Amino acid sequence: MRSDAVTKGVQQAPHRSLFHALGMTKEELERPLIGIVSSKNDIVPGHAHLDKIVEAVKTGVLMAGGTPIVFPAIAVCDGIAMGHVGMKYSLVTRELIADSTEAMTMAHQFDALVMVPNCDKNVPGLLMAAARLNVPTIFVSGGPMLAGVLDSGKRTCLSHMFECVGAYNSGKMTMEEVEEYENKACPSCGSCSGMYTANSMNCLTEVLGMGLKGNGTIPAPLSERIRLAKHAGMKIMELLEKNIRPSDIMTEKAFMNALTVDMALGCSTNSMLHLPAIAHEAGVDLNLEIANDISAKTPNLCHLAPAGNTYMEDLNAAGGVYAVMNELNKKGLLHTDIMTCTGKTVGENIANCFNKNPEIIRPIENPYSETGGIAVLKGNLAPDSCVVKRSAVAEEMLVHSGPARVFDCEEDAIAAINAGKIVAGDVVVIRYEGPKGGPGMREMLNPTSAIAGMGLDKEVALITDGRFSGATRGASIGHVSPEAAVGGPIAFVEEGDIIHIDINKNTIDFEVSDEELAARKAKWQPRQPKITSGYLKRYAALVTSANTGAVLKVPGEE
Repeated sequence: MRSDAVTKGVQQAPHRSLFHALGMTKEELERPLIGIVSSKNDIVPGHAHLDKIVEAVKTGVLMAGGTPIVFPAIAVCDGIAMGHVGMKYSLVTRELIADSTEAMTMAHQFDALVMVPNCDKNVPGLLMAAARLNVPTIFVSGGPMLAGVLDSGKRTCLSHMFECVGAYNSGKMTMEEVEEYENKACPSCGSCSGMYTANSMNCLTEVLGMGLKGNGTIPAPLSERIRLAKHAGMKIMELLEKNIRPSDIMTEKAFMNALTVDMALGCSTNSMLHLPAIAHEAGVDLNLEIANDISAKTPNLCHLAPAGNTYMEDLNAAGGVYAVMNELNKKGLLHTDIMTCTGKTVGENIANCFNKNPEIIRPIENPYSETGGIAVLKGNLAPDSCVVKRSAVAEEMLVHSGPARVFDCEEDAIAAINAGKIVAGDVVVIRYEGPKGGPGMREMLNPTSAIAGMGLDKEVALITDGRFSGATRGASIGHVSPEAAVGGPIAFVEEGDIIHIDINKNTIDFEVSDEELAARKAKWQPRQPKITSGYLKRYAALVTSANTGAVLKVPGEE
């Protein structure tokens, strides 16, 4: 076993003495050492209860003959970090999480790992670590929050909460109404209740084969989540015995399945950052060029919030991710012959998982749309690509042209929106918010929610080299690549330029001649990022473009 390097032989007597200092017995050290990566903290609602999940995993490991050892991983609450300098520190934690998990695992030579994540960057960061380390690994997440319920009986969620601010600022809501949402939008522990980034990635752990059935959808407060954690603890011992590793599971076919189910579920656009980054660690080249090809043949089957008025608890009751996969498999859209953490193939896993509610999971012959929930656009504004959550865009905004309203940071855009300076037809452009330019590629939930709260989401588009929360709805187009900070064309857009968006045709362009574009480029001067010290300085120096997953690469690395 890997752990023999710290537990066996006379040379390891000093090592064993330190294990004994932890209260461990000789018998415990003769068993496989199972690292449990706990993302528990007291600031993230999706993580506050993870100590209970971890204890259940420990029980499962002990039941199956292993020695569980817990160590931590950090996590940021994107909702709390939203709209201020804190959001610059969100995406960047993905790499910190992967790197620190690598360091702890290699330093202590764990035989296998159980990852216990839940929220936005924590899940992909640990998936990246799993792919990089390639020791037997399984995921058991914290689960989604329950939807909120207002006095009227209407259900609600965090995306409504953000939109309330815009509605209040435009005189459409009273402070008392805002306060009701504030007190009821987030009623329990767990990752926020819509198909936002955390739940998107937790669902995709099932599709990638790294989490057991229900990992993405069983609500956080349910005892079923505790039982799932115990089963994950037991299952890791089976994966260790059979030497089933992430490289056996997270194959190219698994990533194709993930993109396909992503389109059917209508996942967060952040999945278009995280899947390529995880694939990169797994040695799989996941080019976003293929996303539109997959979307073209994959129907969108779910309209969970913010695209619709259903929530993760509804998807769970309807049969969960496996039921969605079973619908897709009716048309042969999945690779079903590949291994998963259950020890069985995808096909075996989903064989008897049927759709229990065709209002929540549309039958494949009656989808919300014949194409997938995410679209990748290209054009002279985004030569490398940009992304939009198509399933959350109103029909009338799938094709839109309008004058550019240009802002060089999120704060300036918010001020203009709240001051009523954005009108129907406008195309808001927020730049210098990309991976390098931010630095850190902030989410733009505040401006998109303000636009939606004012009732302009069917009349105003927003384009950025930053990114969006999974809670964003409307014609919100992010990840524009190349970004402004490296001289991408978004840096040369001027106030009033006419921008043409055609999501149906996957195009995005602005009216400017090649000669004029060249002249603007010649005059352009790079800008200093707003933060030039600490971790963000190092991050900005190493981070790559959004269209390649914003992974970190040292100079000269391919």
